[in-house]
Amino acid sequence: MNQPNIIFILADDLGFADLGCYGARESVWGPVSPHIDSLAAGGLRMTQGYANSPVCSPTRFALMTMRYQYRVRGGMEEPINSKSKGSTTLGLPPEIPTLPSLLKQAGYSTALIGKWHLGYPPAFGPLRSGYEDFYGIMAGGVDYFSHCSGKGDHDLFIGEQEHHDNGYLTDLLSHRAVGYINSKAASAKSGKPFFMSLHFTAPHWPWETRDDAEVSAKIGNLFHLDGGSIHTYHRMIQQMDEGIGWVIQSLQDNGLLDNTLIVFTSDNGGERFSDNWPLVGGKMDLTEGGIRVPWVAHWPAVIPAGSVNSQHCMTMDWSATLLDIGGGTPHPDYPLDGVSLREVLSAPDKTFERPLFWRMNHRHQRAMRDGDWKYLKVDENEYLFNLAQDERERANLSAKESVRFESMRKRYLEWERTVPSIPQDAVVSLVYSPKDMPQR
Repeated sequence: MNQPNIIFILADDLGFADLGCYGARESVWGPVSPHIDSLAAGGLRMTQGYANSPVCSPTRFALMTMRYQYRVRGGMEEPINSKSKGSTTLGLPPEIPTLPSLLKQAGYSTALIGKWHLGYPPAFGPLRSGYEDFYGIMAGGVDYFSHCSGKGDHDLFIGEQEHHDNGYLTDLLSHRAVGYINSKAASAKSGKPFFMSLHFTAPHWPWETRDDAEVSAKIGNLFHLDGGSIHTYHRMIQQMDEGIGWVIQSLQDNGLLDNTLIVFTSDNGGERFSDNWPLVGGKMDLTEGGIRVPWVAHWPAVIPAGSVNSQHCMTMDWSATLLDIGGGTPHPDYPLDGVSLREVLSAPDKTFERPLFWRMNHRHQRAMRDGDWKYLKVDENEYLFNLAQDERERANLSAKESVRFESMRKRYLEWERTVPSIPQDAVVSLVYSPKDMPQR
């Protein structure tokens, strides 16, 4: 079999239960995610998959480098914010090998369509880290119609050149992705595969559907703390899902679907309008609702339809998997922390032991998952949960299982010594507080 084309689709702030295939309630307009659901039905749905972080840019560092985000200075911002524009330290250094740069060496065409959020040119940028083509935004978020960031800067680019397009950003990204597939179809059929990262900003704030241009004109602050509803949020997911349907149709029309690996996930748990049931917490939290996310993989040539798997994994494992499948070779100076899941894709009943670790500057959080068990610290409080019995993390077993608790705590501290410490000047940027809305 030839190397597959690879499409990695990343949603922004999507909750664990926001998709139909993960138990989402139907919206007032019907199913929220029929096209993503069809990918899951025709492929693999993971039930115990995680993001590397409960906030966006750290996860993206891990995705790109296939290593814990804490190994890069920018990865310890929670997250990189628009004040970092012009910084020469808060971004993904071009000398670090990345998933796209290594796939490019393996013969792939590479493109990022959508959100970058890993530092600004001239020091950083997607074209400096392995992507040959880029259409999208550099910042962490923009208005869906004006395409301006929270600072008011226009932030839509082709390559590193500012570009103006009229339209709803989710649709612009979807149409651009279809155009890229059409442009690469002939070369893909003749033996040069493509790797396309499609990183939507949906369903991240501001709360705008394609019918909300008037809302856009009235928003004073991009955080949109006085707007939104579950209905608007559902519609934003539906319109992203519709664009994914266009991508699937383009692959079918070009005869590429069978040997294209499509992976879909979110960069972290859901935000204020999301559904994370049965999990507790959300974005910025190391409770399950902040880090457990949907993972869907579709590859008809390899993955059996209707597969469901409980393998523990996180973002960097999936990028290590894509590198493995694409025939790329890790750089010896940058050994991977991610572990390939390639065997799981073709044998969905297979699982293997995979301890996972997280750390957050925000509220001094730390977490470790090993098997059914999770060690968690929030502020000065420490917990032990059996997730097989208690996914909502309500029954603290640290006293009853004191030996296990101390063992996991010790293993966490041993792991933490293998990554750099959080620097004093690392910034935590919170979007809202209890003054804006009640706590969960």
